Amino acid sequence: MTALKRYQRLESPGIWREHAGAQRRNVILSFGDASLVVSDTADRVLTHWSLAALDRLNPGETPALYAPDTDSDETLEVDEPLMIEALETVRAAVTRNRPHPGRLRLTIFAAIAAGIVGLGTFWLPGALVRHTVSVVPPQVRAEIGRDLLDRVTRVAGQPCARPGGARALDRLAERLLPGSGARVVVLPSGMPRAAHLPGRVILLNRALVEDHDDPAAVAGFILAESARAARADPLAVLLKEAGVLATFRLLTSGHLPERAMERHARTILTAPPLPLPDDALIDRFARANVPSGPYAYALDISGERVLGLIEADPMRGKLAPPLISDGDWVQLQAICGG
Repeated sequence: MTALKRYQRLESPGIWREHAGAQRRNVILSFGDASLVVSDTADRVLTHWSLAALDRLNPGETPALYAPDTDSDETLEVDEPLMIEALETVRAAVTRNRPHPGRLRLTIFAAIAAGIVGLGTFWLPGALVRHTVSVVPPQVRAEIGRDLLDRVTRVAGQPCARPGGARALDRLAERLLPGSGARVVVLPSGMPRAAHLPGRVILLNRALVEDHDDPAAVAGFILAESARAARADPLAVLLKEAGVLATFRLLTSGHLPERAMERHARTILTAPPLPLPDDALIDRFARANVPSGPYAYALDISGERVLGLIEADPMRGKLAPPLISDGDWVQLQAICGG
């Protein structure tokens, strides 16, 4: 029955009743090792049913009704056609080929291949992520972003918030990303130079504002993170890492498991930034009237690895409008109290 492990990507909702007098409960069904795993919506396993003993109580009817064996009054109601098809395929294979393990393996592998081909719509993990991302409201995104920021600051320290610097940072964010509602946060330590979170939150390491003489370098990191967030939705990135069950939980309850949030907070602090093509960056700089050269040299002081950003600087030969006043830049450089 080890071949059944390949069904572990197939999951669906169901309705479970522990015994005849028990209340019906909404559950999540997934394939285990030779068993059907029944879990509640909080990811707690309620029971395991042996696939070899699974009994169909209403052949040909929908929703399908199953029992763990012929003598049990425990039942499971399944309405998802793909899950019903998979259960019936496996039941038939197990029943027909029980004396012939080799033939059973071939049959199950064929069923798995058919099931994978059939999962072309909602139940593929990618499709589930895309659907969830499309329906999650902005306020839930913002809540997830705040939760992740709280977890990140446990390692990177509380956001720098010296009043004059915070106001200057807000003005710089509005200058670069007008009307977007983006929030830029400077953290004191323990993180990459820049990152971003769901809910239009951009994180900067304090070294970016303290170690550069030109605010255009800092502006470049803000624009680059905005471009990354537009290229790969940060909520989608989180959900792909969290997995199908966590995504389904967000879709049904509006919340993600603690473990998934903790793991993604660690990823934010350690993962390398997503590479961006030069033309995407240059377009961002051009629309914001920001020179790309200072950002390029902040990435590579030699200029060798960022030659495209230097040569295609949209403000080359032009007088770039000021990003913020000299006084605001001084205040911003001291945002962490330095």
